[in-house]
Amino acid sequence: MNDFTILVANGAFASSVALTLDILSTAAVIAQRQGTAVPRWEICGVDTDCVTLGHGMQIAVQPLTTRFDDRSCWIIPGIGVADALTLEHRLKQADIALLIPALLSHVQSGGDVAASCSGVFVLQAANLLAGHCVTTSWWLAPLLRQWAPECQVDADRMVIIDPPLITAGAALGHSDLMLHLLRSRFSPALADAVARALLIDGRQLQSPFMVPAMMAQGNELIAQLTAHIEDSLPATISVSALASSFGLSERTLSRHVNKATGYSPLRLIQRVQANKARELLANSKYSIDTIAEHVGYKDATSLRRLMKKMLNATPRQLR
Repeated sequence: MNDFTILVANGAFASSVALTLDILSTAAVIAQRQGTAVPRWEICGVDTDCVTLGHGMQIAVQPLTTRFDDRSCWIIPGIGVADALTLEHRLKQADIALLIPALLSHVQSGGDVAASCSGVFVLQAANLLAGHCVTTSWWLAPLLRQWAPECQVDADRMVIIDPPLITAGAALGHSDLMLHLLRSRFSPALADAVARALLIDGRQLQSPFMVPAMMAQGNELIAQLTAHIEDSLPATISVSALASSFGLSERTLSRHVNKATGYSPLRLIQRVQANKARELLANSKYSIDTIAEHVGYKDATSLRRLMKKMLNATPRQLR
């Protein structure tokens, strides 16, 4: 009996598939040396024995079968798309349509499913997200909120466990997902040993990597709001002034921003400030005090508080 079933869809992120196999292979080697249980897995595709990954690479797979006694955790790496139109089209294709009833059967039989990045949208297409808290790639989170309003989407977190679902963020967040699975199904010691062997840093949040403009995902209002906030710097625009600039009431502005991003208008303003500060830290030699002034803060202490809140890092860590 396998511990993991890796479901590889056509066009899947090659890096996520490779990470899955490298982490499990490393875990197997370490477990053998330690004399502990060795992870077992199989790589499956839907109605095929070969899957073409992103950029044309191919991988041999076993055709997926469902068994009532299958207690392996099914793992879905990102499916290789990053915008709404492509994603909507991809989810209607034959291999995903065939995968959905298999996923439902596995969950109904008591099985767990783990997905990262755009792979989480496969769970959405199977109507598995209702009532659950999940994450996905931070720039896809607004879209997931629109498509699955019956679930809670927390884009700040890297991995969320809400049985029978385990979800993770952007493509390389798949490594964090795999380490969690090793930690929970085998042992923390094995997961930690794999992380050390492969030099994988522990990351609990996606928030340090978010870029506000990318969260717009085709939402013209959010794109304009983000640009207006940044253009206003170093002056800090208030929520009331931001609403007035776009001919909206504060309540209407809040509703639009929250629906599109999951944030309040104030948090969107702070996110733009933090992102601009991060950009200046990376690309200039300005002092922390000067950067604070450039993004609308009076002193370095206030900027440090903002960076810790928004990015979970200090200015020194980002320079």
